[in-house]
Amino acid sequence: MMDVHQQMGETFGHFLPHSLPLLHLSDEDFQFLNTTLFLPSGPQPIAHREREAQISKSMFPLRVPLLTILVRMALCQYEDYYEPYVGLGPSVRNCDQECECPINFPSAMYCDGRNLKYVPVVPSGIMYLYLQNNQIEEIKAGVFDNVTTGLRWLVLDHNQLTNAKIAKGTLDKLTGLEKLFFSHNNLTEPIIPPSKSLDELKIMHNKLSKFPSGLLTDKENLTSINLQHNQLTSDAIAGAFKGPKKLLSLDVSFNKLKKLPAGVPSSLEILYADYNDIDSIAAGYLNKLPSLQYLRMSNNKLADAGIPSGAFNVSSLVELDLSFNKLQSIPEINEKLEQLYLQANEINKIDLASFCKFTGPLNYSRLKHLRLDANNVTHSNMPHDSANCLRQASDIMFE
Repeated sequence: MMDVHQQMGETFGHFLPHSLPLLHLSDEDFQFLNTTLFLPSGPQPIAHREREAQISKSMFPLRVPLLTILVRMALCQYEDYYEPYVGLGPSVRNCDQECECPINFPSAMYCDGRNLKYVPVVPSGIMYLYLQNNQIEEIKAGVFDNVTTGLRWLVLDHNQLTNAKIAKGTLDKLTGLEKLFFSHNNLTEPIIPPSKSLDELKIMHNKLSKFPSGLLTDKENLTSINLQHNQLTSDAIAGAFKGPKKLLSLDVSFNKLKKLPAGVPSSLEILYADYNDIDSIAAGYLNKLPSLQYLRMSNNKLADAGIPSGAFNVSSLVELDLSFNKLQSIPEINEKLEQLYLQANEINKIDLASFCKFTGPLNYSRLKHLRLDANNVTHSNMPHDSANCLRQASDIMFE
């Protein structure tokens, strides 16, 4: 079972950029978050993926304020309909005997963590259905017939579902669904309901090997897609993301991509493609994404030959992670970039032209954090006039 440290990573890992300071929480703090955020029922808050959380003891005074912010940030998403104490009080009469539908929160049906093998029949009036942490292998026909237009949330994380055991057309009836959480199952192909209201899709930790184009054509309200830890190739997702015109966040990390996803909408602000087999980036790729702020491509196979001149020189980027690749030089970046992660490459030289075309009173790099550790350069390789160009860089790491 996932411990609270792992839950912290899944909850806030990708939601927060590298640039925000994260606290090294004590056991007491983790216990506080565990009892406050990770309640026994309901879906976990928005997650992007696991990452490190480090901070020095000097930041101890920030602990309580930051914890307060994290709690508010997580709970504000559910404050209109989330009831944490579902184990108390009687249940609505027409609720399945294996589940709970609290009288003081009758629109929610809690069936999580009950060793269920199949999805029970959902009574009318249910809007939020929690089925995570079971052993569900099958979704039978008709279980959603009473909530075809009313069901808003369907949480099926941590079960044993396969495509073959989901009755054909069952999810096709859910025309009002807003959030579909299907992570930690055994799907080989996504099953997407026809709902035009869908705004969040999570199919992480499955066995997806294809994502047919056209599945998201009419998903105009979809803002977040999480597909990390699957078996997707570049060909498998070709054209898959052309539909959602409001998409803000796409995570395809831990797959088998050879290149960044094609056809993503221009609205995208966050693109994570860590831990793939990407060895190049197409010329002009980022110019088609004028809103992109956070791009992560760590742990790939990028080399200098695969990066066209100026490929990363776009003004929208705030954070760029190219760590754990095969770069021998620092690629050209835009002066507005604030966070650059290049650790664990093969960099053997530092050229200020990568950061500043020329330097003047108003022309200098806004870079604040630069990681060059685990490369073939040291502080002595910094050009003598680097202070003028990198005048805002408060943190440059060589070790």
